[in-house]
Amino acid sequence: MNQPPPLAERAGPLLDLRRVRQFVVLAETLNFRRAAERLHMAQPPLSVSIQKLESDIGARLFERGGAGGVALTPSGHAALAEAHRLLFHNGQFCEAAAAAAHGMGGALRVGFVGSTTSGVLQRVVRLFRAEYPAVELVLKESTSVGILEQVESGALDVGLVRTPLMVTAQVALSSLLSEPFVAALPAANPLARRPELRMEELAQESFVFYGRADAAGLHAMAMLACQLAGFLPRVTQEATQVQTILSLVESDLGVALVPSIMQHTPNPRIAYRHIVDYPAAAGLGLAAALSADRPVPAAQRFRDIAARALDRHGR
Repeated sequence: MNQPPPLAERAGPLLDLRRVRQFVVLAETLNFRRAAERLHMAQPPLSVSIQKLESDIGARLFERGGAGGVALTPSGHAALAEAHRLLFHNGQFCEAAAAAAHGMGGALRVGFVGSTTSGVLQRVVRLFRAEYPAVELVLKESTSVGILEQVESGALDVGLVRTPLMVTAQVALSSLLSEPFVAALPAANPLARRPELRMEELAQESFVFYGRADAAGLHAMAMLACQLAGFLPRVTQEATQVQTILSLVESDLGVALVPSIMQHTPNPRIAYRHIVDYPAAAGLGLAAALSADRPVPAAQRFRDIAARALDRHGR
């Protein structure tokens, strides 16, 4: 059974788009002089160019008449519609490449930590899509460390990460938000009856804590807050993502310190309480991470949109 020839052999001659454009103009005017005037070129070079195009494709496109007039051959009629499509898609190709180069189009790969889904990510995405509708957002949830690694390797273009970060990477960080921890308690916990708490009041509680390996920054800040209050937390459960921490709190397995933004998503089974003496030294941050040496224009626009969105929300 005969196999079809390779694509390269079936594709035909490589066409000069300039000649295709000249063919379209001549087909529209059916006169070499008028076509040359519209193309801002002399008539003899136009005639030579059309002859070269006919030679490349192996078919006559025009029947020549007197006084520079021409008529389309059957081959010319068949080729005209395809020539229009070819020029249209060439324009689309150029526009898409230019839009991506200026951050106005293409795909943008965005990494985010789970705690941003309590309002931050939604707010940023809505504003970004409103201003840059031609950019396709590809969202991926991960840990802060995982996001940094993927931004550094080029697998992600930008990431929303929690700071401080206990790793090194060739990325540029732009601070977006600063916030303290708040206490998250099971609704039935006696401390939930108080309108606010002091850190020392949590000393006798069982803690759901952040894993040191995958959530090093959150682990370090929560541990620092406890130590500055004069105690070491009694950790009974560990998790990586803030949402998992809260699920364990909801299951009455302990209390936790979580970013204050989490209280904007109410849960009747969890009580969030402000800590009046929370140490400023143990504060958290949210930052945009971009490649340090090859930032993508759309990623820079996403970072700027995120800064504006969070500034509107109130730092």
